[in-house]
Amino acid sequence: MITVDHILDAAQRIQPFATKTPILSSSELNKRLQQKIFFKCECFQKTGAFKIRGAANHMILATEKNRDIKHVVANSSGNHAQAVAYVARALGLSATIYANQTISPIKAAATKSYGATLNTYSSRQEADKAVELASQEKNTLWIPPFNHPDVICGQGTAALEALDALKEIDAVFAPCGGGGLLAGSLIATKALAPSALVIGAEPLNANDAAMSLKKGQIVHLHETPNTLADGAATPAVGEHTFPFLQQLDDFVEVSESRIAYWTQWLQHLLKIHIEPTCAMSMEAVLKWAATAPKNSRALVILSGGNISQASMQKIWADDHLAYFPNS
Repeated sequence: MITVDHILDAAQRIQPFATKTPILSSSELNKRLQQKIFFKCECFQKTGAFKIRGAANHMILATEKNRDIKHVVANSSGNHAQAVAYVARALGLSATIYANQTISPIKAAATKSYGATLNTYSSRQEADKAVELASQEKNTLWIPPFNHPDVICGQGTAALEALDALKEIDAVFAPCGGGGLLAGSLIATKALAPSALVIGAEPLNANDAAMSLKKGQIVHLHETPNTLADGAATPAVGEHTFPFLQQLDDFVEVSESRIAYWTQWLQHLLKIHIEPTCAMSMEAVLKWAATAPKNSRALVILSGGNISQASMQKIWADDHLAYFPNS
């Protein structure tokens, strides 16, 4: 069983690799919503996303237990790939990443710049099969992007840091791809702010988690989702993350137009570069803000800031800044 003590241990363990990222807020947003919203900005994290937290925690623990590990492999849509490549190089390990051909070009380039070999496939399912075969090679460690207790604990350190700094919080929001960040955030929140709500958000175009929660069992998508939120384009959540997702207080599915809308608005209000994956959580915040007592305090985990030129063009194809907020 994963507890907050495991997340506290992870926070100490990953200090050489992960940055303690800033917390920002927007007075204009707070005034409009009549709430106090705080943003944990993992876009300022090393490699540009929260993923380095889980990758570092898992790799450090695994290599301490098995000194024979020489090579790591991972399947990823981009942010996890960069994190694994970065930590592997720091630990003196070689790394190979297996990804869908739709991987963001900027994430692919960064992954290779950190020294990893990148193999791409026509589907996420093919990449997943390839990494599973590769993991069976001698002295090789497979670093899953979310479905491992050590990864979940590492991801939970982002919420842990923010909750420790903010003290009093009424609700915590995070995006859901495979569920590692959301699961870790739930564990940290229930320990440090037990009365706070924990709410997830997911693209409507990649709503495997929402369908899984409704059905009570893990549902797999059969095709690669077409969504601006490429960090949440996972085919299914994991058996380690799903039980935590079932404990959430709410879960919101977000349309592509609303993902673009909130990406534009958060970039404008906070003056920072963020991914659509983390911006979509604001749709859940908007829903919560409408009924929560005024001046309630919310924490939003902004998961990353790695975004390609092509995605930026799609996001800014229409001007969403002319209206705010629009529920």
